[in-house]
Amino acid sequence: MGGSSTSPCDLDREFAPQIAQLLATPPLQSGQEYYDGLIQSKKHDGIRVNFSSKHGKGVCANKYFAEGDLILKDQILVGAQHSLNKIDCAVCSYCFRFIGSIEFQIGRRLYWQSIGSSSDRTNRRHCHESDVGSSASSSGATKENSNTLSEEVLVSLITGDMSLPFTDHFGLPQVVACRGCEEERYCSQSCADSDWETYHSLLCTGSKSEPSWRSALQKFVEHANGSNDIFLVAAKAITFTLLRYKKLKTHPEFQKNTDQSNFCLLMEAWKPLSMGFKKRWWDSVALPEDVDSCDEDSFRQQIRDLAFTSLQLLKHVIFDSECAPLFSLEVYGHIIGMFELNNLGLVVASPVEDYFIHIDDLPDDEKEEAEKVTGPFLDALGEDYAVPCEGTAFFPLQSCMNHSCCPNAKAYKRDEDIDGHAVIIALKPIRKDDEITISYIDEDVPYEERQAQLADYGFIWVGAVMEVLVCWIVALGVYGSTALG
Repeated sequence: MGGSSTSPCDLDREFAPQIAQLLATPPLQSGQEYYDGLIQSKKHDGIRVNFSSKHGKGVCANKYFAEGDLILKDQILVGAQHSLNKIDCAVCSYCFRFIGSIEFQIGRRLYWQSIGSSSDRTNRRHCHESDVGSSASSSGATKENSNTLSEEVLVSLITGDMSLPFTDHFGLPQVVACRGCEEERYCSQSCADSDWETYHSLLCTGSKSEPSWRSALQKFVEHANGSNDIFLVAAKAITFTLLRYKKLKTHPEFQKNTDQSNFCLLMEAWKPLSMGFKKRWWDSVALPEDVDSCDEDSFRQQIRDLAFTSLQLLKHVIFDSECAPLFSLEVYGHIIGMFELNNLGLVVASPVEDYFIHIDDLPDDEKEEAEKVTGPFLDALGEDYAVPCEGTAFFPLQSCMNHSCCPNAKAYKRDEDIDGHAVIIALKPIRKDDEITISYIDEDVPYEERQAQLADYGFIWVGAVMEVLVCWIVALGVYGSTALG
C-alpha cells in the first residue's frame, strides 16, 4: 500500500515532516523518562519498563512475585465499549464498571431484546437509548431468546419500582448522567468529570451544542457503528490528544516560553500515544479468509478508503487547525493500527451472573421461593444471561509486555476486579529482574493459526516440526514487542 504520496488526504502532503515526527520512534531517554514517571505516579513499584536497542521495550520485575500474585492493575489510556455490547450491559463510560442495579441491568437488556425481536435487526437502534446501531460486536441480545414478559414489568425493573429477591447482596453504583448529552452514564461524578475533561467534552451530543455540529457528530457515529466501531476509539485517542494540547497551552510553564511552538506542544500532548506499537491499519489488519490473496491489494485499498471516509466525518466535528497533522490519514491509520496490535480486550464480568449463581446456591426452601420470581427473567435472558462488558482498550504499561509462547504472566480478572483495568497475574514464580511476559495470542489454537496471528507483530516462525519461534523487530520506526517463546 502506498505511503503519503498516494494518500487521498491533502494533510498527508502538506504536513509530511510533522507527521513523520509524530510517528517516529521516541528517543530511548524520552521513553524511559515517560514510563518512569508513569510508574511512579500510579505507584506500580513492583515493575519497571526497560529499553534496549535490540528488543525495544519490555517490563521487568522489581521484586519477587509468587504464582498467583497480582503484578499490575493498569488503567485504560483510551478505550471504548463495543457498540452492540451497550445493549446488553450498562456500564460507566469511563471506568466500565456495571451501574444501576441488578434489576436495571436485567430489565434494560430484556427491554431492548424485545425491541430487537420485533423489528429488523439491521435497522435496530442500539447502544444507549438514542444511539444508532453497530455491526462491530457480538451481542447476546441478537439471539432468539424467549421473552414473554410484559413491557410494563420490564419498565418497572428499569425504574426501580420492582425489586427481585436478594439483589441487596449485589449493590451497584447509582447512575450518574453526562452533564451534556445525558446519554453517556457513569458510576460517580468523579468518573463523569474525568471523562469530560479527558475525552467526552469534544464528543458530547448534548442539546446545548450547535445543531449542525451535533448532526456532524451523529453522522460520524453512525458511520462507525455501521462499519467498524474501532473508529470511535480512534476518535477518543484524537480528542484525548487535543484536550491535553489545550491544557498544556494554558500551563504557566508553556505560556512563559514564547519560543514554544504549537507543534512542540502537540508533540508533548501526543507523547502517551507515541509510545504504542504502530502500523497502518490497512497494512496490518489480517486478510479475511474469504478474500483471495490475489485480491489483497484491493481489500487493503478498501480498508484505507473506509478509514478516510471516517476521518473526513470526524474532521467536520473536531478539526483544530493548530493540530492539523493529527488529522492526517497517515496518523489516523496508525492510531487504528495501534489499537489492532496493542489492545487488550476490555472485559468486565457481569454481576447478573453472580446474582443467578447466588440464587442457585441458596438452601432448597429459599431457592424454590426465589426462583418463582427470578425464573421467568432467567428464561427470558436465555443461555447467554451473563454477557460481560466487552470493548477495545489501550493500556500503557500492559502494552509494553513482550510476547512469549511460555509466558510467566497473563491477563486475568479476579472476582474483585469489577472495572476495566487490565489485571496481570503471575502464572509462575517470577524472580526480581526477570522479564514479565504474556502471550499475545490464544495458545490453544492450531499452530498455523498462531503463526498467522503472530506475523502481524513481526514474528517469523522457523522449523514447523519443532515449533521454534525466532522473533525479530520489524524496522518500522516503532518500538516492537518481541521475546523468545
